[in-house]
Amino acid sequence: MEIIPAIDIINGKCVRLTQGDYGQKKEYHDSPLEMAKRFEQAGISRLHLVDLDGAKQKQIVNKQALKAIAEGTSLKIDFGGGVQSDTAIEEAFSLGAHQVTGGSIAVKNQDLFESWISRFGGEKIILGADAKNRKIAISGWEETTEIELIDFIKGYYNKGISYVICTDVAKDGLLQGPSLDLYREILSEIPGIRLIASGGVSEIKDLEKLAEIGVYGTIVGKAYYEGKITLEQLAGFAF
Repeated sequence: MEIIPAIDIINGKCVRLTQGDYGQKKEYHDSPLEMAKRFEQAGISRLHLVDLDGAKQKQIVNKQALKAIAEGTSLKIDFGGGVQSDTAIEEAFSLGAHQVTGGSIAVKNQDLFESWISRFGGEKIILGADAKNRKIAISGWEETTEIELIDFIKGYYNKGISYVICTDVAKDGLLQGPSLDLYREILSEIPGIRLIASGGVSEIKDLEKLAEIGVYGTIVGKAYYEGKITLEQLAGFAF
């Protein structure tokens, strides 16, 4: 299982939100690059980088952070936040993103998202599937749709997507454990998908359980930043 640390950025700084609420923001570090270097030095190879300003403004804002991490480390960066147009996705890749995640865009502009899958390939575009009560949530989780989570993933898997990041909104940032049953169901329904679990990880045992059920990767954020899981523990999973 891949360990994929998360760096969320507001005003160029590393932060974490609780359940996507910008009002519940906590800053952890002034330099996303220095944080990324810590992960790299521990032997971790991937990074989930989210431009929270970009997500709000619907355009990439923290360009310098993406460029600095891409140029200053060997991490494979999965980038999301504000990628809403052909121009934006081209810019994200030119700044050094290895992959780009699309969530709201995959709901609101399916034609554009599908064109990205065709153009860049299913290995380069990650589907972001955030779920609230098994229904897709978009726009920073402020809007819940009537789209069923598994149907949503299955539809895009059939159109060429290889990777999906699935976040159970109810679990995110609360350190109460991941949605194991939900992930088991997704893997049972769509055996070929590379499922990246996100949200709820609170201790090393959570990572062991996720590895057991066969997820491709797990995003770790708050548990690391709050000292619930050490860098050494993450590094042990990374090899």
